[in-house]
Amino acid sequence: MHTKTAAEISQDLQAGKYTSVEITQVFLQRIKQIDSSLNSYITVSEEQALEQAKAADARRAAGNAGPLTGVPFAHKDIFCTDGIRTTCASRMLENFVPPYNSTVAQKLLDAGAVCLGKTNMDEFAMGSSNETSYFGAVKNPWELSRVSGGSSGGSAAAVAARLTPFATGTDTGGSIRQPAAFCGLTGLKPTYGRVSRLGVVAFASSLDQAGPMARTAEDAALMLQAMAGFDPKDSTCAERDVPDYLAALNQPLDGLRIGLPKEYFGADLDPAMADLIQAAIKELEALGAQVQEISLPNTALSVPAYYVIAPAEASANLSRFDGVRYGYRCENPTNLDDLYMRTRAEGFGDEVKRRILIGTYALSAGYYDAYYRKAQQIRRLIRDDFVKALESVDVILSPTTPGTAFNLNAMSADPVSMYLADLFTIPVNLAGLPAISMPAGLIDGLPAGLQLVGNYFEEARLLNIAHQFQQRTQWHTLAPQGVPV
Repeated sequence: MHTKTAAEISQDLQAGKYTSVEITQVFLQRIKQIDSSLNSYITVSEEQALEQAKAADARRAAGNAGPLTGVPFAHKDIFCTDGIRTTCASRMLENFVPPYNSTVAQKLLDAGAVCLGKTNMDEFAMGSSNETSYFGAVKNPWELSRVSGGSSGGSAAAVAARLTPFATGTDTGGSIRQPAAFCGLTGLKPTYGRVSRLGVVAFASSLDQAGPMARTAEDAALMLQAMAGFDPKDSTCAERDVPDYLAALNQPLDGLRIGLPKEYFGADLDPAMADLIQAAIKELEALGAQVQEISLPNTALSVPAYYVIAPAEASANLSRFDGVRYGYRCENPTNLDDLYMRTRAEGFGDEVKRRILIGTYALSAGYYDAYYRKAQQIRRLIRDDFVKALESVDVILSPTTPGTAFNLNAMSADPVSMYLADLFTIPVNLAGLPAISMPAGLIDGLPAGLQLVGNYFEEARLLNIAHQFQQRTQWHTLAPQGVPV
């Protein structure tokens, strides 16, 4: 049962082939057997999961079931969950138990989905390898010596290893799409404002967006249907109707216009990745798509602009963690200054401290105009590049990442090299556009992802293209070799 997709489990539950309690027990047992080798979960909420499964079975018996009723899933440990600790993979919040649900958590609970637990991540979502977690690195189920990607690496590894049918993630600069590519999954970053951020612990407020991580585009559509929608409690949430994502999956791709940014396909691109992308393009052309070259001239400025804006917003958001109201508190502070300094020095990891320092410097008097304001101006240029390009094409295609999952500890001593690996994903967040990563092949036995970027609020189109691509290819069906599946 654990090898089935969320859509298949939903159909089986509807047909009465097994109960939600039975399928939940299967996944809980599998987590106990396998996750010690992956470290994909921080908290497994067995008791609450079985209670939710029993409630889902009762709901189904009463005739009130929806598509996700009784289907197990996992939350990235950045979503507040009532009664279940939310750590953000940090010592600072190691024992924090929220008294409320995030909007996303509540929506999935209302849909009847069963939360198995909270997945590992880079600390406060800051990282691209899931190595900055206070609870230890997550290993890639395709090859245990490799990273799973970050920051949503625990969610990616858990879905790929069949420890959950799907999981939530958040994407600030590629943190859904990059681990999805590294682990052979489908990961969708929705338009900024499509999904409520209420109760999602903030990293960079103008960039963060929650989204689904699953094995197929169909599962991602099923999940986004429940997650998306206006939230009056979130001032950044868009007041727009949510389309029927599942109904749009089977639309033909005849006449679809795909743009290939010449800046993404230069001499620096790995030849194996270039070949894989060309093979994927041929599949899309066979489905009726037309391909043309486009230009995104300010692409090279995206990484430096992002690594001013994101740390600046992080330094402001993380200022609340000071040992006074909640979270970690140092022992026996001698005065208020000592409380602040030792609490933050002991509670935060190195990468979080690095970004706080960068961000605070960029926002400081005398440097704000030179750094933060200038980065925001560049951000507008990057956004305008996308807007202009999407006037002549329907979607933009690129690799999700420059290469496949790298070895554990390979980049931990060189954070700048790791930052530069986000070249293809970061511009999308700066523009606030939706983007999806889907499995497009293997390179030396490791999965590689194809990224599609759409116009604002056109998640349905991206899911449709990914689904049609997956009807012609088998990459999304492959199981990782590093764990028993």
